[in-house]
Amino acid sequence: MPELCRFFGIIIRMFNNDHNPPHFHVIYGDDEALIDIGTLEVLYGHLPRRALAIVLEWAAIHREMLQQNWELASVGKPPLHMEPLE
Repeated sequence: MPELCRFFGIIIRMFNNDHNPPHFHVIYGDDEALIDIGTLEVLYGHLPRRALAIVLEWAAIHREMLQQNWELASVGKPPLHMEPLE
């Protein structure tokens, strides 16, 4: 699964040809969640409250590029690397 970004121990990934709705995968330690790009809601899994807040802040800033990466992944193209939250 291609890695889009990594910051504060959080890894953001996206599968090629994944199921709808458009989403990204977040891994933080032993926790994992799928986040909807359009609504920024947790579709599956769980993250600690603080990690989730950081991810949602990052995703709100990069929502357009997340959607662009979803479109690339849907046709099997490699994603664009995304800037971390600083």
